[in-house]
Amino acid sequence: MTWRVIVRPRAEADLRGAWQRYEREQAGWGDEFLRELPAFVRSLQRHPERAPYYYRGLRRLLAARFPHKIFYPIVADRVIVFRVLHAKQDHRHQLAR
Repeated sequence: MTWRVIVRPRAEADLRGAWQRYEREQAGWGDEFLRELPAFVRSLQRHPERAPYYYRGLRRLLAARFPHKIFYPIVADRVIVFRVLHAKQDHRHQLAR
């Protein structure tokens, strides 16, 4: 089964913010960060249920190269990307919003 992946606007804003932070640190890092996204999407399309539950029914997928986590629920045949947060952020506070 291939799951349908939906990225919520708040997660899109998280990605834009991460890109901007990486680009401020070093030109090109933001683009490197975004190049990992297709691998995340493929993973979510194929096996979203493999990631453990983390908080309030949200699952968590860890990035390989960058310290970010993708939080999502599975709803019917859809995977809804709720937030993309830096590993050092207060996840529970950010996810409660």
